[in-house]
Amino acid sequence: MTTLLERTGDLETQEDAIRHGSGEAGKLRQKQLGRLTVRERLDELLDEGAPFWELGLWAAWRMYAEWGDVPAAGVVTGIGAIHRRQVMVVANDATVKAGAFFPQTVKKVLRAQRIAMMFRLPLVYLVDSAGVFLPLQDEIFPDEDD
Repeated sequence: MTTLLERTGDLETQEDAIRHGSGEAGKLRQKQLGRLTVRERLDELLDEGAPFWELGLWAAWRMYAEWGDVPAAGVVTGIGAIHRRQVMVVANDATVKAGAFFPQTVKKVLRAQRIAMMFRLPLVYLVDSAGVFLPLQDEIFPDEDD
């Protein structure tokens, strides 16, 4: 039988993997292009030492296996502080399919926008995207839910 402590450790390991995007290869490519990774950009933007409440870390988990993993739907969203002012941040992770938008990416971004509107938070976008993931472009259509 698995203990709660073991199960919690498993979840923390999986979350850490998700936070690393496409992994070391993706990070290396960003460095070769002279770019910061999404989490490095967030570290530069947000107030040092202030909490960052990430939203939707598990979005798109195991949803696009036929196209390869899309950790966190290829975008980091969350609430953090800039000059002590709470803001909603939406930042593409270019290590994940060059930051391309998948259907779940759109849903995650729209959810962040709704939360920002509900709580009157300014929205800050850090865009580093290849655009829509072309093989799934027919599933991205702006309607009431997307």
